[in-house]
Amino acid sequence: MAAEASGNGGASGAGGTRPWHVVLLVVLTGILLWMIFPGGAASPSVTNTANPRAAGAKPGEQQVQPSDLDVKIEALGEEPAPLGAAGRNPFRFQPKPPPPPPPAPPAQKPVAVAPPPPTQPTGPPAIGTLVKFIGIVDTGKEKVGAFSDCRTTFSGREGEIMEGRFRLLRIGVESAVVEYADGQGRTTLPLNGQACVGK
Repeated sequence: MAAEASGNGGASGAGGTRPWHVVLLVVLTGILLWMIFPGGAASPSVTNTANPRAAGAKPGEQQVQPSDLDVKIEALGEEPAPLGAAGRNPFRFQPKPPPPPPPAPPAQKPVAVAPPPPTQPTGPPAIGTLVKFIGIVDTGKEKVGAFSDCRTTFSGREGEIMEGRFRLLRIGVESAVVEYADGQGRTTLPLNGQACVGK
């Protein structure tokens, strides 16, 4: 039985201290609330200083005079005062003016361009690009020249027309004088037996 009593005593001791904890917690909470809200149940007075007219002015209070409300709108149309060295006016909403452009380089006089020389009428191509003088055959009475266009070889005597296009005027020791059949493009062709090799 003593064990039972000590068991109950322990339970009642533990159960007996628990309500004291709750009571102590409620009292501390009440004190804390009283410190935070000292006015109790009275309605708190809220002041709004941002808009005193919204709070409702009493009829006996001071009234605003119309001369106090003159905002000088005509000043908006005036030319603004020149700025100082700072170059910034916080009352104007404008981007900062760009810096002045660098000075332009000195103007250069235009260079007169000479017109191209008048084009000469193009005649037939030079004979030296079409025919090569590759050899001489001396028969004792006359000389016969050997010519080539690097595809075919043909011969000619002084005064003859070769290939229907070229007139052979004279055959020398190391050259031949040739012109077109109509008398244009007279040229001297050097003797060169290797002129058509590799072409």
